[in-house]
Amino acid sequence: MTWKGRTAAGAAALLLTTLIHAAGPARAQVSPPCFSAVVLAQRGGHHAEFVATARAWLSRLSADSNFVVDYIQSPDSLSRDFLARYSLFIQLDYPPYGWNDRAQAAFSDFIEEGRGGWLGLHHATLLGEFDGYPMWEWFSRFMGGVRFVNYIASFAAADVIVEEGAHPLFVGVPPVFRVQKDEWYVYDRSPRADVRVLARVNEESYVPASTIRMGDHPVIWTNEHVRARNVYIFMGHDPGLFRNPAYTTLLRNAIFWAAGHSARPADPRETR
Repeated sequence: MTWKGRTAAGAAALLLTTLIHAAGPARAQVSPPCFSAVVLAQRGGHHAEFVATARAWLSRLSADSNFVVDYIQSPDSLSRDFLARYSLFIQLDYPPYGWNDRAQAAFSDFIEEGRGGWLGLHHATLLGEFDGYPMWEWFSRFMGGVRFVNYIASFAAADVIVEEGAHPLFVGVPPVFRVQKDEWYVYDRSPRADVRVLARVNEESYVPASTIRMGDHPVIWTNEHVRARNVYIFMGHDPGLFRNPAYTTLLRNAIFWAAGHSARPADPRETR
């Protein structure tokens, strides 16, 4: 090969290498998301600060982990076709009342048929007659047959005791972790007979001490009588929870588990 030929070949190789390097990041940027999640979350109310902090945290997590998060502020848009777009439904401090018949039917089918996963936080067990709405009996059964009866309105710190440390939700979560501020709902009964309890609160650890107790007091559980992967996590009132590594690790694990995906290692930014 002549010098001129070698030069031309080298230029062609350089051009090909440049094109490959240029195409690499572009391919990474257009890779399809791992899954899509829809989040039902109110903008206002006394959980507004927690919801705003949760949304910022979810934005970082979804960007880092390549999944899509869409938000709705009312269950009115829920239908079978709407939910078919999503692998995960997150009920972010949204109560189980005031849903129209179509939304109730679409959601219960989504859960019972296992067409996606569900993660509920805090307000999702505000079950009873509120604001003129009747009890949603199906949702109460889904949550282990509970009815809300009381809560620690002045807040308390407490220890959460993990009962099933081998469950994927608790990878990287200590067996006992402290929650500095929450309302600690009390129900008319423990759901333990009808759900798989994963963690409970130690009522003896309340600071300040409180007489508002229920004895056996589960705070994290899953209902294995439905086909959908599902988990309820009571803690979800104080935005300071997102500075608690145990909580953010638990929440991240719950999202990936309920969506049917493996959680990646924790990113330190998620606790900021």
